[in-house]
Amino acid sequence: MIVLAGALLGMVIGATTARRRGGQRLDMLQYGAGYGIAFALAGLFLTIVIERLA
Repeated sequence: MIVLAGALLGMVIGATTARRRGGQRLDMLQYGAGYGIAFALAGLFLTIVIERLA
């Protein structure tokens, strides 16, 4: 669940960042995808750490 939440949060943050910088629709999609992947990976590592410690 952390991975999915991270991906969704990353997509929203990425699209918002692109919009603030004056980007078009494709820019928002690209930023959203990039941030979504990055946040999903961070969530994956966080999930692995939590599972190892528990």
